[in-house]
Amino acid sequence: MVRRPLGNHHLGPDTHLVTAESSEFRELVVGAKVVLWDFDGPICRLFAGCPAEDVAHTLVRWLRERDLAGLLTESERRTADPLAVLRAVDRAHPGGDLVAELEEQLTRAETRACPSAMPTAYADPLIRTWTALGVRMAITTDVSARAVAAYLAGRGLTSCFASSVHGRTADLGRPQPRPHPLHRALAALGAAPHDALAIGGSPTAALAAAEAGVPFLGYARGEAKAALLRDAGVTRVVASLEPVLTEVRRTAPVRARVG
Repeated sequence: MVRRPLGNHHLGPDTHLVTAESSEFRELVVGAKVVLWDFDGPICRLFAGCPAEDVAHTLVRWLRERDLAGLLTESERRTADPLAVLRAVDRAHPGGDLVAELEEQLTRAETRACPSAMPTAYADPLIRTWTALGVRMAITTDVSARAVAAYLAGRGLTSCFASSVHGRTADLGRPQPRPHPLHRALAALGAAPHDALAIGGSPTAALAAAEAGVPFLGYARGEAKAALLRDAGVTRVVASLEPVLTEVRRTAPVRARVG
């Protein structure tokens, strides 16, 4: 089930319910010429076999061993989000060698997590089907591009993204939401925002898409994640990629004739 706003890109309460069988859902999914994927969530659960909390604590321990844990607040030292640790250090020493070293530690942890990452159900066949139909795709994510490339290679999906992987960059201090990765991806693909569809699993991803003018489809595995998206004003959410794949496959003959 998908919710769609009454107005274009309005994130607010004045919505009406849109089912996967509706013409609006079909237009959203089938009308996309370019798809911009978030990585962790819509494509896979990166830390399924290696909890993100363990990675975050490893980064904190790395800092503590160097007498640098004082750069973090008490809550940051307890966080389950490794990227929050990296950003906290960047705020204290923006762009320095320490940040580069810590970012490398996180990149290695992300890359080590790839073999045990859990693929999101229906993501692989959806990616392959869209590719076969000539839909171009990119990944925009806060995960290291090196780790994303390792995951895609392991799943045999590298060619589906034609090197269009826009991962974590050095501008960690840029305020959220950050639409510039979407702008970069669109520019690299030579696509206009209205021709694209962004698929993401976080409120910040949705807000970034709205700022970039890109239609957004939220993916939420479980009611808790769906509630976070709805609380942030996201109005189009699916709990599974199955209805997306079903609609793309159903309209494949039509797209092939048009193409």
